[in-house]
Amino acid sequence: MAIKVEHELHTRRKGRNNGVGLLLVGFVAIVFGLTIVKVLNLEHIAEFERTDHALRPQLLPTDAEVEAQTNAAPATTEDSE
Repeated sequence: MAIKVEHELHTRRKGRNNGVGLLLVGFVAIVFGLTIVKVLNLEHIAEFERTDHALRPQLLPTDAEVEAQTNAAPATTEDSE
């Protein structure tokens, strides 16, 4: 039978390790939460793909899409008298 006595240094290290572990878990939770919020606030997946800061021609609107958007916009008059 071995007598196991834990030194005070090991007790302090265990406390520090637990603290660092909790900080890491908290950081991961914050990053995960921000990612979920960002994804849920997007209406279309193409909006998420546009945030990669690289120009990709397949994500640019086509001429037909641009025409549809301009034709769908209601005409506004500036005469409000």
